[in-house]
Amino acid sequence: MEIIVSISDMKVTNRAKDVLVTHALGSCLGLAAYDPVAGVAGLIHCLLPLARENRGPAKNPYMYVNIGVPQMMRALFNRGATRENLILKAAGCGRMMHISNQFDTGANNFAALKKLLQVNEMRLAAEDVGGTIPRTMRVYAETGRVVVSSCGRSWDL
Repeated sequence: MEIIVSISDMKVTNRAKDVLVTHALGSCLGLAAYDPVAGVAGLIHCLLPLARENRGPAKNPYMYVNIGVPQMMRALFNRGATRENLILKAAGCGRMMHISNQFDTGANNFAALKKLLQVNEMRLAAEDVGGTIPRTMRVYAETGRVVVSSCGRSWDL
């Protein structure tokens, strides 16, 4: 069953037949996680890099890399995943419409993820980030296979 992960959304599953999918990854970050031992998969679609602490608690934590990704990790751990077994793959973080300024959201999203992973001594197994194409990302819960597609083409990540 295909389960849609919307913008600023996250889903976790341990049902082998599920496929988690997110569309329209432009400057947004798509992060897939899979633990082959626990048989659990997750996908998050983050819009922005950082939730501002001075604005109070975020109404939607999945909107932000710095608080959404840790929440997805907790959800995976609650289903039996371990840090040692997690396979992480990232897509998106592009520069849409060739805009170049200090608000390079895609690059900032990826930098926030890299910092978060470094602090937690984790790393990406694969990435398809940057550029100017919109991406769709699918995670197959049975195998952890991640497929990215754009403009009529698809490829494994």
